[in-house]
Amino acid sequence: MALVTGTPLLAGLLMTPQAPSAQAAPSGSRAVDVTIESMTPSAPTKTDTVTVSGTLTNDGNSTVTEAHVGLHRGSSLSGRSSLDAASQRGGYVPGVDGPEVKGHKEKLDRLDPGASRPFSLSVPVKDLDLGDDGVYQIGVSVSGRTQAAPYDRVLGIDRTFLPWQNGDAGKKTQLTYLWPLISSTQLTAETDAAQTPVFRNDDLAAQLAPGGRLQQMVALAKNLPVTFVIDPDLLASVDAMTRTYKVGGPDGPLGTNQAVAKQWLNDLQKVANTHEVVALPFADPDLASLAHHGKSVPSALSHLGPATDLAAKTVDTVLGVTPRTDFAWPVDGAIDSSIVDVATSAGAHNVITRSDSLRETGGLPYTPTAARPIGGGNTAVVADARLSRAFEGDMSKADNASRAVQQFLAQTQMINLQAPDRQRSIVVAPQRTPSAAQAHAMATALRDLEDSGRWTQPLDLGDAADAKPDPTATRVVPSAGAYPGSLRREELPAEAFRKVQETQAALDDYQVILAQPERVVPAFSTALMRETSTEWRGDATGAKAFGNSVRSYLDSLTKKVHLIQKSDATLSGRSATIPVTVQNNLVQGVEGMTLKLTSSQPNRLDVGVSQQIKVDGGHSQSFKFDTTANANGRAWVTAQLYTADGKPYGEPMTFQVNVTEITATVMLVIAGGVLLLVLAGVRIYLQRKRMAAAPAEEGPDGEGPDGDEGTDGDTGGTDGNEPEQPSDPAPDTGSENTDQSGSGEKVDR
Repeated sequence: MALVTGTPLLAGLLMTPQAPSAQAAPSGSRAVDVTIESMTPSAPTKTDTVTVSGTLTNDGNSTVTEAHVGLHRGSSLSGRSSLDAASQRGGYVPGVDGPEVKGHKEKLDRLDPGASRPFSLSVPVKDLDLGDDGVYQIGVSVSGRTQAAPYDRVLGIDRTFLPWQNGDAGKKTQLTYLWPLISSTQLTAETDAAQTPVFRNDDLAAQLAPGGRLQQMVALAKNLPVTFVIDPDLLASVDAMTRTYKVGGPDGPLGTNQAVAKQWLNDLQKVANTHEVVALPFADPDLASLAHHGKSVPSALSHLGPATDLAAKTVDTVLGVTPRTDFAWPVDGAIDSSIVDVATSAGAHNVITRSDSLRETGGLPYTPTAARPIGGGNTAVVADARLSRAFEGDMSKADNASRAVQQFLAQTQMINLQAPDRQRSIVVAPQRTPSAAQAHAMATALRDLEDSGRWTQPLDLGDAADAKPDPTATRVVPSAGAYPGSLRREELPAEAFRKVQETQAALDDYQVILAQPERVVPAFSTALMRETSTEWRGDATGAKAFGNSVRSYLDSLTKKVHLIQKSDATLSGRSATIPVTVQNNLVQGVEGMTLKLTSSQPNRLDVGVSQQIKVDGGHSQSFKFDTTANANGRAWVTAQLYTADGKPYGEPMTFQVNVTEITATVMLVIAGGVLLLVLAGVRIYLQRKRMAAAPAEEGPDGEGPDGDEGTDGDTGGTDGNEPEQPSDPAPDTGSENTDQSGSGEKVDR
């Protein structure tokens, strides 16, 4: 019994484990991939014929036979949320997708596994049996048989949206579309001796050339109702490219894309004259990073005002138009109270935000007007999040672009249908740097919307900001805690702003010594603005490298003005002249500096007063200091350059001075010599006194006291002019020399 019952168990243990079955191939309504790549017209009228085209691909393992392509018209969608839900729907749902439109099928005899083929269905609008105005979902399906399921069924479906409006809306929605012209940082702070600008690379030329991203942005905008939002740094970079420029460094090759840059600027100038232009602060500073990290760094916000002023000047100079500079645009329109404070600190009174940041909390049944007063005389211009993000995907694929265009049109119509008797102003703020494909999709949607003209009308951004706000719309700025964590993680750290301020301080010290600071300062000032650009979000390494390159170049220029090291010197005598040489390897001259020597033993060695410095570019000049030695010994002398405001400039230079001639022996010899001179003078005085007394003792005939005749001077006595002893020195009866003693040895270095 045990054996009988154990046999099945043993057999089970001896069985080889089964390999997992292969993943099942797609079946049912997903066996064939249907891709809608276009629908024309995108917003048809009742007399139009709608043509839907695309591609079919058999993703299954079985050949599809006895198949056909059909068109489905679903029911009208009830609102923006239902439109969002419909766009996420997958397989065929009979009760939702609706039946096939009769009489409009395309036969498909056979579709082998992995094979693809195009399709195109054309249906008159009258056959779609559209009802009231609204957004309808249109589906294209493939129905047929496979070997595994030899009966008719839906094997695949794709959907799009058809906005239907039989006539013009009573009150059209005002639509503002921002058209950003923003690029990555191109110019560096470096120039050569001829002030030739230096570009990091030549990538900008590819964007300006025919077919390039920026060339397409300008060409497409020519006939579009858009508002340009421009980073003036882009204009400055392209303008620099129209002249001689270098790539990669002052010693790099000359750039060769002047013609491309000139053509792009010429095209933009023509378009800008017929469009509203908004200029962001120069280099598009990251307002959120400034608010969250820069405010803790002293003077970090000081660049924002000059960046705004420079923006207006740059656009006016390059394009010949006066831009509006009273708009701020934080990244992705995300704001909190600190961002608003920073954004409005430099003169911007309109902050472009987005509806997924300044969210509606009052339960409004419609999308309100974009303009919202937020206090302090400032206005939040709330861009619609759905419309602003409509073209963020890969628009190089025809199906993605077509779907995005149809959804954009459908969303705008749905906004109008929410409150057809209430005119509202809607703003669209797309991604900052759209690709060429994204720009084409955006342009297609705007052209189709303008061609239809049944529910929207264009409006400039300035007018949108001045529109009458909806009294019940949200006006409360979100708190700092509501700022998205994903965006916060991409921000520039406080250290980046500290580095900027350190470089600015070094620049301030450097420019005061220059005879022509205007040759250098503008390039560095704009480079410092670029260090806080939104370009560096999520690229901490790139931001740090760019900042380091700016500081490194400034330091290299600063070090070109320096003191030449002296060797140790020996001082002979009580005084000497010590020369100190200043080397200026800059192209331009330096002035307004002071050179000062400091002695480590001022009681032993007095190094004189400081001197004003002026040295021409490419020259060196020695400045002589009159020094006085008061005692023998060694003294260290430190030479230091100072700026006009008393700050040390460059590294100090130290050398040793050895005072060797003022010794005790020398002092004793000098004292002995002085004593001998005094004694000799006393002796001469006494001799002359005795000689003067001698005539008084002689007689009237010149005889002596004994009646002897006076001597004739040969008796061996002294007459006051001869030495009394052979060893006595001749008296010095000449006039005293009043000239100063000569100076000691002059020390070079």
